[in-house]
Amino acid sequence: MLEGEQKLVERAKSGDSSAFGLLYDYYLPRIYRFVLIKVGQREVAEDITHLAFLKAWENIDRYFYRGYSFGSWLYKVARNTLTDHYRDRNSSTQVHLDDIFIEPESDKPRPGENIDIKLESERIMAALLKLSALEQDVVIMRLVDDLPTKEVAEAVGKSEGAIKLIQHRAIKKLKELL
Repeated sequence: MLEGEQKLVERAKSGDSSAFGLLYDYYLPRIYRFVLIKVGQREVAEDITHLAFLKAWENIDRYFYRGYSFGSWLYKVARNTLTDHYRDRNSSTQVHLDDIFIEPESDKPRPGENIDIKLESERIMAALLKLSALEQDVVIMRLVDDLPTKEVAEAVGKSEGAIKLIQHRAIKKLKELL
């Protein structure tokens, strides 16, 4: 959670666009990565992420603090925007791993190591795409974005116990697929 987040949200709710800009800057990488993994295409992910933040700004007065970070509400907005995208366009998911995994400049791989990493990443991504949309969301939010169970539960509209069960089953499926 962003330090002073609730004060920023209150300022944004009163029309302070710079406060929303700070929230945007903090949450953009997380929401974008979540959307990118779901759609697999950079341009589409950028459009959906932009639309999700636009919807969040237009509807920020509907956000009320209930013990969850503002980010969990943004994930919910992003999930709904993704649902609208698939409903409207009936798009297929095709993930390009070069778009998702960005190699840190400081870690210079050995020759051939990139190929091994890419092949393993492709296997993992192919297995991930065989999970249900809800299982994908839970795995991405919990294991990629490292969100607490409580926030994932809020974002997907399930109980914490349900999230733990979904995550457990999804990991079990991934292990079987891999």
